[in-house]
Amino acid sequence: EAVVQEFRPAEVGESFGPTWETCWFKVELSIPPAWAGREVHFVWESDGECMVWRDAQPVQGLTKEGEKTSYILTRSLKESEPHSLTLYMELACNGLFGAGKGSMIAPPDPDRRVTLNKAELVIFNRDVYELLVDLEILLDMARLLGEENQRSFQALYAANQMVNVCDVTDPSTFPAAHDLAATIFSQRNGESQHTIHAMGHCHIDSAWLWPYEETIRKCARSWVTVIHLMEHNPELTFACSQLSPIFVLWQAQQFEWVRSWYPGLYTQILDFVAKGQFIPVGGTWVEMDGNLPSGESMVRQFLQGQKFFQEQFGRICSEFWLPDTFGYSAQLPQLMRGCGIQRFLTQKLSWNLVNAFPHHTFFWEGIDGSRVLTHFPPGDSYGMHGLVEEVLKTAKNNKDKGRVNHSAFLFGFGDGGGGPTQKMLDRMKRMSDTDGLPRVKFSTPNQLFSVLEKESSELCTWVGELFLELHNGTYTTQAQIKKGNRECERILHDVEVLSTLAMAQDSVFQYPASQLQQLWRLLLLNQFHDVLPGSCIQLVIEDALKYYTEIRRIGAQLQEEAVQSLCRDLLQPEAGSSKSTLVLNTLPWERTEVISKREPDGTETLALVTVPSMGYALVREPSLPFQPVSVMKQEDGSVTMDNGVIAVCLDTMGHLTSLRLLDSERESVPDGCYANQFALFDDVPLYWDAWDVMDYHLETRKPVTTLLKPLEITLAGGLRGSVRFSLQVGKSSTLTQEIILDATCPYLRFLTQVEWKEAHKFLKVEFPVQVRSTNATYEIQFGHLQRPTHWNTSWDWARFEVWAHKWMDLSEHGFGVALLNDCKYGASAHRNILSLSL
Repeated sequence: EAVVQEFRPAEVGESFGPTWETCWFKVELSIPPAWAGREVHFVWESDGECMVWRDAQPVQGLTKEGEKTSYILTRSLKESEPHSLTLYMELACNGLFGAGKGSMIAPPDPDRRVTLNKAELVIFNRDVYELLVDLEILLDMARLLGEENQRSFQALYAANQMVNVCDVTDPSTFPAAHDLAATIFSQRNGESQHTIHAMGHCHIDSAWLWPYEETIRKCARSWVTVIHLMEHNPELTFACSQLSPIFVLWQAQQFEWVRSWYPGLYTQILDFVAKGQFIPVGGTWVEMDGNLPSGESMVRQFLQGQKFFQEQFGRICSEFWLPDTFGYSAQLPQLMRGCGIQRFLTQKLSWNLVNAFPHHTFFWEGIDGSRVLTHFPPGDSYGMHGLVEEVLKTAKNNKDKGRVNHSAFLFGFGDGGGGPTQKMLDRMKRMSDTDGLPRVKFSTPNQLFSVLEKESSELCTWVGELFLELHNGTYTTQAQIKKGNRECERILHDVEVLSTLAMAQDSVFQYPASQLQQLWRLLLLNQFHDVLPGSCIQLVIEDALKYYTEIRRIGAQLQEEAVQSLCRDLLQPEAGSSKSTLVLNTLPWERTEVISKREPDGTETLALVTVPSMGYALVREPSLPFQPVSVMKQEDGSVTMDNGVIAVCLDTMGHLTSLRLLDSERESVPDGCYANQFALFDDVPLYWDAWDVMDYHLETRKPVTTLLKPLEITLAGGLRGSVRFSLQVGKSSTLTQEIILDATCPYLRFLTQVEWKEAHKFLKVEFPVQVRSTNATYEIQFGHLQRPTHWNTSWDWARFEVWAHKWMDLSEHGFGVALLNDCKYGASAHRNILSLSL
């Protein structure tokens, strides 16, 4: 499509744009015959990301920020090689990290333009390049090993001798200078030296500071560059093993994108996977958030990922690779083991703001006792550059010295893609087994974990969640995204339950497997660790909301088809009177609840119904017998509601001043306290705006006290009683809440709608309760977790804001209060106050 377009002349120094546009360049090259025998590069430098196309195939990604600005045309120009050729350059008008206006994480500048700074045909002097790398390593050894280390002086004197020997005007002196460096690099380590397992790495966020569509091109640019590196780096010999540079990839969704959009490149990738150089790891569909997806969503992440790897590469992953998400649920070890994975790698806990995590290699134990061998690269990064400083830090920083003597070293530009460079490889070749430095070997995840397993007898065990003491704001940021995720998880659950029941009952019914897989993959994509947390640009949020809309739309259709098949006879007019209503229950327990029915004339009526577990019932008038809800307005404007199970009292501001369980006459709200108290906090983090809420925000608490509409009764009792009120929040926002008590129901419901127009503010709702416990309980995936309600230690107060799923609970012996929600994740329980972040 690009080739057939009309091209106009372009000049170096010209700018192109705006942001997210794509510009194509046709580059016609003619190499001078006098350059015979020389290595010739095409140099291209711009502010954008670029792909080189040759013979209708992508061959090289070029990004100045990723230190890749030249495409090798020939390593030694031969007479038989073409001296004239045409390349096509696909320039994306965005940088490696998007197009933030003023800072990397600022919203994109829509009018940013990228400049073409250089387009040249050059001779590359590889001898000079090799000498420069030699000198870099030697000088870093001299600078970093310290004056007490003899090797630092040997490196310094070797570098000095190289300068003396080398005459820059006489290339014949270069080999002697190179030999001086090689002498230092060839002096071997002792057997006890720490071994670093170097693995090429290219962390690409599936969406972050750029939209999903740009990620597809980032994958192609990065991966074709790695293929190019592998083709030109023959086997490297380290000790007794012969290995090629290894490149680690881990997100099945990104493989699928490349397979669909770049089939030629994907075929090359398959070849290198077969050779053992491209290593698929991770086992999930995307690198999902480690806290917020439901248990079933996490299972589907592994199911879809492992299924893809098995189908495409003939094997499942044995390592779970999740280096950059914002904490890790205590349920993950059990899920990993259930999906054939016993090894786990991340590094994100090195970002802890308060407490340094005490291990780099350890066993992680989940809530059921499942254990996985876990490794954090001691260099605390997945984007190393192969520098002396980095390998020394990796060995020095290892917190499990004496227990293990091996660690991972992940090198390559990441987050925005890019991957390894030739210079990174060349640095590490020189450090493969050099006295004074850790031993560096090109390795694989399997080789690393295999040796760690052999050394694991003395490893420590960490029980429970791996809580990241940072980015606590991601549990709440972008409320619509959180709501969409929870709703779509429920929709897909219901569709599968109803479709399974329909298939079991009706042999003609076709289970919608392919449609469900498509919907699940959309949902799983949106659970990527910068989308579901809300730490992405507006373009990504818009795409994600469209995907949720699609899941809701198609999910409703599939649900209707399943119900029509499952209950076909009951839905016929003759099957019952016109007064009957079909009610379905997709949960695994019998439920008795008040439902709202829409009548033919558009009005709504209420009914109390009982529906069996994962079943259905025909409901006819009249409802089941029940004790009616009483609603009474007091002289002071407060309202009491009572359904025989619980009794509540609400003041004119909507505060819950009393909540009593009638059987025990136990009061839940402490004297003089208000539950359902809205509070507004300042939200001005140190840097990561969409990610963080800092502990000092708690010092800025301001109760919401401006009443717009006082409490009024909206349903006067019977099957349901309800009241409504409105508040002003901050300067410009409004909050309207309906509080509902149904017959026979043991809980009070709050339907809250906020028209949010504040900036750098944080809205919460608080429930002080008359319960004393040192721990609160929070729902997580397929289980629950207890966290302290006190701040005795720094580990305790660092959890001033935590995550939970559908409920949190504070209980003492014989009594407790739970706070449930249908679309929130941020929460806290300090002393006796349960708080939900809105």
